[in-house]
Amino acid sequence: MAGLIISPRARIFHGHDWVYATEIKKTFGNPQPGDVISLKDFKDRALGSAIYNPQSQIVARRFSFRKQDLNLDFFERRFTQALKARQETDINPRLMRLVWSESDALPGIVIDRYGDVLVLQATTLAMHQRLDIIVEAAQNVYQPQGILLRNDSAMLKSEGIEPELKILSGDVPESFIVAQNYSVGNINYEVQLFSGQKTGLYIDQLQAHDEVAQYAKGRRVLDIFSNQGGFALAAAKAGATTVTAVDISESAVESISTNAKANELEITAIKSNAFDYLRTLEELSEEESHDLIVLDPPSFTRNKKTVKEALRGYKEIHLRAIKHLKAGGIMSTFCCSHHITQELFLENIVSASVDAKKTIKLIKTHTQRLDHPVLPALPETLYLKGYTFEILASK
Repeated sequence: MAGLIISPRARIFHGHDWVYATEIKKTFGNPQPGDVISLKDFKDRALGSAIYNPQSQIVARRFSFRKQDLNLDFFERRFTQALKARQETDINPRLMRLVWSESDALPGIVIDRYGDVLVLQATTLAMHQRLDIIVEAAQNVYQPQGILLRNDSAMLKSEGIEPELKILSGDVPESFIVAQNYSVGNINYEVQLFSGQKTGLYIDQLQAHDEVAQYAKGRRVLDIFSNQGGFALAAAKAGATTVTAVDISESAVESISTNAKANELEITAIKSNAFDYLRTLEELSEEESHDLIVLDPPSFTRNKKTVKEALRGYKEIHLRAIKHLKAGGIMSTFCCSHHITQELFLENIVSASVDAKKTIKLIKTHTQRLDHPVLPALPETLYLKGYTFEILASK
């Protein structure tokens, strides 16, 4: 088997599974893009099997510590293991991430379940080349009504894969009504499987919707970067006095209104640039002001080069939200970029509170649901972090 000899001090010797070009000491056996290769250390000791793509910044991604091929038996075993781990949680099995890439030792494969339908992403070249086997294994293990390929990730370009949207098997409806049971009550979502964000819904945030909603009763809530309105819907269900949801996408605003009507909830959905809207908060009267603000923006950075610029964006939204909130007000804020660590994110929020001359108290931390497992040796698997703060009275 062709493979790579890894240089000393590479991250793979500390538990990580990625190999970058700068960490390769030697290539042997003429491996081709998409091949399964062997990894060895500088003393010719085996480090496991990996998928190979010299076009990618991440040249090799280890998926096993032993010699292993990507065959039907392998995928069925990994899918079964992933399912068993999730069945041990209390997550709704009909609205769940079944497979999550490196976290399930399947680099590049994402599978979300919406009722009887699976939405699949294959964002690494090796996995994309083996779609037929993956689909067969998914049918055998999960027995879905249909499987949709939603390959529209920004990662595809670096892997040399063209974006693609197509039904791989069975029947897949364009929209789907899915129920989520929160502690504040049940909410039905209309999910656009072919065009909704990610694979149709932000499944990773469903737990946080519920956690934030528990502070919403009797409050005037503002959900900024609201997308399909998950936080807004949960807050309205929890008994918020008023709920305003703001997003720049017209389709997102329409989705919020549709979901609000379907759940008999009252939400004011506004199409606006979130930064522009936040700048108008200082113009609001006491009666129009808010006392719970949710900030859940898309990733402001997808690489290390733009982290500083992203932090300026986070600083602005935090500063404007904290300035607007009175004593006793609540701010919940989220970051979905693994390039911005929990420490950096928290420092950013504190800096904004200092500039706003207000004291904040941390009352809740948030992270991704358990169906998005975190592997500490792979820090990239911990990407979603969030905090809820209370604004304290002036000292």
